[in-house]
Amino acid sequence: MEVTLYTTGCPNCKILEKMLNIKNINYSTITDVELMVKKGFKSIPQLEADGVLMNYSSAKVWVSKYNDNI
Repeated sequence: MEVTLYTTGCPNCKILEKMLNIKNINYSTITDVELMVKKGFKSIPQLEADGVLMNYSSAKVWVSKYNDNI
């Protein structure tokens, strides 16, 4: 699974990053704000998992449920 965290280092970004680390989810980090603007992001952080883009709220739910079905 390919997971990417789009982050600016804001408090919510740090919370999501901590959640990813606690769940031992491997992810890459993108901090390029120009790229985020080009992608049309209206808020940060954004999490992309296998091509599915999630806002902060959706990402928290996804991370919290990760591995529940394994």
